[in-house]
Amino acid sequence: MSVSLNDVMARYPGAQTFKFGDHASLSSELLRLVRTGRKTATCGALRDYPEGSSATPVVGRRDIALEWDDRPALVIETVEVSICRYCDVAEDFALAEGENETLEDWRENHRRYFERNGGFDAKMELLCERFHLVEDLAVEE
Repeated sequence: MSVSLNDVMARYPGAQTFKFGDHASLSSELLRLVRTGRKTATCGALRDYPEGSSATPVVGRRDIALEWDDRPALVIETVEVSICRYCDVAEDFALAEGENETLEDWRENHRRYFERNGGFDAKMELLCERFHLVEDLAVEE
């Protein structure tokens, strides 16, 4: 029996929900990386976070990562938020995203991601977030 989103929202008042990635298999892989402790950072195009958007991460807030089918998967707590141009992302941040072994691989994979999702420019601003895992909502069946 899985936990309901309403139950999780009640335990974490003010939490926002979001999905990692832009398709089911990527989302599943990123959730796995968070669960193993390898992924402790994420980023998105700043253009996707209009001023005042509730989706913008907030230091200290706990948010709920969803499975691709909208079931609650994880609760994370944001520990740092910064804005950085794509071309200026440091290796330590890129590796904290957990998906790549090198900064060069991170650049290539994220360039393709942003091309699929609204356009890419090497000088585009990214909203960069570091977080830690608070709760894994996966239930053993």
